[in-house]
Amino acid sequence: IQPSVQEALIEGRPVVALESTIITHGMAYPQNLSMAREVEEIVTTNGAVPATVGILRGRIHVGLTDEELEFLASSKNVVKVSRRDLPFILSQGLSGGTTVSGTMIAAHKAGIPVFVTGGIGGVHRGGENTLDVSADLTELGRTPVAVVSAGVKSILDIGRTLEYLETQGVCVAAFGESREFPAFFSRQSGFQAPYHVRDEEEAAELIASALGLGLSSGVLIAVPCPQERAASGQVIEEAIQQALSEARSKGITGKELTPFMLQKINELTDGKSLDSNLALIQNNARVGSCIAVALSKLQKARRTGNLPRREDTTSPQPVVIGGINVDFIAKAQNPVILDGGQTNAGRVRRTFGGVGRNLADCLSRLGQTPLFLSAVGKDEHSESILHYCHHMDMSAVLQLEGKSTATYCAVITSAGELSVGLGDMDIHHQITEQYVSQFKENLCQAPLVCIDGNVPLSTIQYVCQLAREHQLAVCYEPTDENKASKPFLSDSWKALTYISPNLQELRAINRTLGNPLPAGIEYSE
Repeated sequence: IQPSVQEALIEGRPVVALESTIITHGMAYPQNLSMAREVEEIVTTNGAVPATVGILRGRIHVGLTDEELEFLASSKNVVKVSRRDLPFILSQGLSGGTTVSGTMIAAHKAGIPVFVTGGIGGVHRGGENTLDVSADLTELGRTPVAVVSAGVKSILDIGRTLEYLETQGVCVAAFGESREFPAFFSRQSGFQAPYHVRDEEEAAELIASALGLGLSSGVLIAVPCPQERAASGQVIEEAIQQALSEARSKGITGKELTPFMLQKINELTDGKSLDSNLALIQNNARVGSCIAVALSKLQKARRTGNLPRREDTTSPQPVVIGGINVDFIAKAQNPVILDGGQTNAGRVRRTFGGVGRNLADCLSRLGQTPLFLSAVGKDEHSESILHYCHHMDMSAVLQLEGKSTATYCAVITSAGELSVGLGDMDIHHQITEQYVSQFKENLCQAPLVCIDGNVPLSTIQYVCQLAREHQLAVCYEPTDENKASKPFLSDSWKALTYISPNLQELRAINRTLGNPLPAGIEYSE
């Protein structure tokens, strides 16, 4: 993920995913490159961060540099990459442009909810006999990304495409005052969309609702081409029929059919279809960016509790409050660690830890996606962490200028026992009551609140007080012997539902409470 895109995602700023098949297979060089640059510029101008998706030498890139855009635009032997193609293209180290399907997969994995394209694929004319149905439609049925397009390409069977989208459970809405479903080059298709949204705010509400339900299916927002640049439906239809006839006679099918059709229609309409194509892509980029901005504002307002409470079908998130560490683990090769300044042979590896981060990671992998409250510096460690934690909701994590991300170094014997640990954990003091209280509404609705011993005492006491008032389930992970007793210094511990100490931590807690240790425990390891 390109750093500018990653940073925007972490900070909760709007990001718009863009496909690259239109660059690699939709237009000739250098027009394709100037179009790609222009679309990215439109996204930026409208307040969002562009993230063009492409495959370069066997790696998925979310966000491309100008040099990478030029590489895809000018290369001759790049592949058109859909879901089915990804494993082979990556395993062979090839490069390619991602289709709607391929881009949706990458956008979803990167955490980008809005994707702008020209038009999606669909059921080809005669598809009832050939079963030629674009993977874009099945992807919309199983990947929760909102796709902003000018409907489906007019070379397709639009009626059957809409029927297929219904079967896949895809919510389809026309954008604007009309329910007329657009037909790519043309504003009219003769078919009605099931729903319509009047503006970007309504579109954002629709997308937020779909994401909140956790349906695992996408949303299609169909935006008509601007009136002044739309091509005549009759002219386009005649060109389509002629191009289809030529494609049949030449035996052109599958993934080669759409590029052939678009190029032929451009020839037959003396460039009018290409003008419309460029206009609708630019318009989609503008509309999609405005939707992404509105969605970002909506999500941010809901996170910080600025919206009035209302009936909401969204399941409340668990909340995890705790530390993020970069861990350096040094394991000795020999049974005895030599002191006195000598170098011991061993292996050193870097991992990403922090008790809070580990809990949030596990909950995310279990499909719970907790809201994670923590703090990191703005340094090289934080970039690595945010990249590693892309599958987690890191939108609320503080990134602090002039502070160091917490680091921990452990020296371990060859038998796996900890010999010495060193930690630079000062940034955990920034997980303050003031910061955490911004998410009071999330806390009060959370089915589970997890908090670790890295968090300042005043923050732990604040969370325990909320838990008492709102009957919240709170899990406390003591972290280490010196931090384990924090909730037990007052009666805050009475609000805890779960606690997971090891023996040393339990001894420390017991000592703080003034209880005698059971016989034989004092010297147990």
